Amino acid sequence: MRIGSTEHRDLFCGSFIETHEAYEPRDLPWPELDEESLAILRSIPVWSMALQVEVNAGVTLEHFARSQSDPLIVQALRLQGYEEDRHGRMLATLIERYGLDGKAEPPAPYGGRQAFIDFGYNECLDSFFGFGIFRIARIVRFLPESLTSLFARVLYEEARHIVFFVNWITYERCVRGYGAKPLQVIPTAIGYLRALRRTMGRAGATNTSDKGMAAAGEVFKDLTLQKFLEACLEENSMHMASFDPRLLRPRVVPTVANVVLNVANALDGAKRAARSLARA
Repeated sequence: MRIGSTEHRDLFCGSFIETHEAYEPRDLPWPELDEESLAILRSIPVWSMALQVEVNAGVTLEHFARSQSDPLIVQALRLQGYEEDRHGRMLATLIERYGLDGKAEPPAPYGGRQAFIDFGYNECLDSFFGFGIFRIARIVRFLPESLTSLFARVLYEEARHIVFFVNWITYERCVRGYGAKPLQVIPTAIGYLRALRRTMGRAGATNTSDKGMAAAGEVFKDLTLQKFLEACLEENSMHMASFDPRLLRPRVVPTVANVVLNVANALDGAKRAARSLARA
């Protein structure tokens, strides 16, 4: 299959549409939580930000879909918009059910084609690290499995979204005449740098001073950079393995994470060797 061909378009759109799962957040089996779990949930300071991201995403996808002329791509984009809106309803249900501090403002004004591209690169970045956080949270039983398991479907949908995005943007570039890999390096790098800047800006604006976060700090006190990156890479590989092998996958963030992990492991190895020599 040639990337950028009609066959490629049919595959990345068709597989996205076919793997959609029908469910309504309010109908899921939300568990009763003990006071300790409720305290941990209520201490997490990101609910408003996360809800706002999903609200904005649904509107961005719907508007962008209207600007496209290919019926199959329009169908896929509208379906993603529906899923993003459903993620917002998922968070809203979580917030309402457990009395969390979170609310969304009216959606941001639509920012055109660039808004969708920016959102896509942000999803590639955020999903990779979200995969790792989710994997570690399940391993250390940060919250009851009966709750975290409900969000496994959201993680899978995010994986579907980023695979769709990297295939769509590569297809678009091919159609526009600059699909050659050397021509894609600069816009891809710019896309991820812009996403990193936005992510760091959101992190800086998040209030993490709540003393209730001490519980989370205690649970994750033994977490190292290497363990976190390994969790991100393992969870990402698990999700990516579920897609048709002919589809493109997001590669930039996993590649950078692998480099950082190898460097960190090498530095740790050098430190251990130095300590052994000092003791000899």
